[in-house]
Amino acid sequence: MNDDIVEVRAVDKATLDGLKAWGWFSYILHLIVAVTAVLPGAQVSIAVLLIALVIDLVKRSDAKGTWHESHFSWRLRSMIWAGILYIVTAPLWLLFLIPGWIAWCVISIWFLYRIVRGMVAMNKQQALPA
Repeated sequence: MNDDIVEVRAVDKATLDGLKAWGWFSYILHLIVAVTAVLPGAQVSIAVLLIALVIDLVKRSDAKGTWHESHFSWRLRSMIWAGILYIVTAPLWLLFLIPGWIAWCVISIWFLYRIVRGMVAMNKQQALPA
């Protein structure tokens, strides 16, 4: 028995188009946050990230059983891990400025990579790994 088989449900085109639009909107919000995170002095409001988080949490259930589901989960996992890593490395800012800055740059570049990778897969209409 293959455990990698994902049940795919039948969804009408309008629903898929809506999921795609919400997915792109969320990716763009994430991209804005990711790009500004690596540019000194250009950080956007945390509200942008929270809007993307709410979109992904609310719309993920609508995407259940479609290739879009992996994208909603991908963005949520990316955001959660980046948040955890930022929190864990925050003391470096207080104790040692340069190592803190380096750590946050690495996290931000990783986050940017995850968002761009997701956007490329979305453009190809491909699911992302779990």
